[in-house]
Amino acid sequence: MRMKKGLFLLLLCSLFGASSASAQKFGYIDSEFILSKMPEYQKALTEIDKFADKWSREILDKNAEIEKLQRAYQAEEILLTDDMKRERQRVIGDKEREVREYNNKIFGYEGMLFSKKKELIKTPMERVNRAVEKIVAQKKLDFIFDKASDFVMIYTNPKHDYTDYVMEEMGLDVETKQKSNTPVAGQPTTPATQSTAKPK
Repeated sequence: MRMKKGLFLLLLCSLFGASSASAQKFGYIDSEFILSKMPEYQKALTEIDKFADKWSREILDKNAEIEKLQRAYQAEEILLTDDMKRERQRVIGDKEREVREYNNKIFGYEGMLFSKKKELIKTPMERVNRAVEKIVAQKKLDFIFDKASDFVMIYTNPKHDYTDYVMEEMGLDVETKQKSNTPVAGQPTTPATQSTAKPK
């Protein structure tokens, strides 16, 4: 997967280089850093954790109930008729299936936790997107990438970093924004990566 992303990045760079519209202006932001400075996003994460903990406890309780039934069955098995054994096994099997289905319903692909997270972070994300759209218009950008996305950025020059502009647009504190200007592991350390100058 990383190789595919790397190849995609190289292809994108080659397209930029080969394009007749070489004057196109682009930049990037670090949405992860921006969101980390938003109280409403942190509140949303706290709420998500509460739902996850609540649902996890419910599943643990259901599993504890099954274990209790299994222990009771094992202790009484010698005294049960074949029909009684089958009935006990059926009850335990049904409850195990119910727990699996409930677990998938909550934590599975696009389950309730996924939906709840999507619901709770919708407003903060929309706020970031609105600010980005304004900066794109103000700075006349043709492309803007997200450093925090799945799109792998092997190297980022701070002169193309518009994160501070977006944060200012949103009224967030930009003085603590040092993260984006710090080289990541394996990233070349050059004078450009240490610059704190904003793109014009």
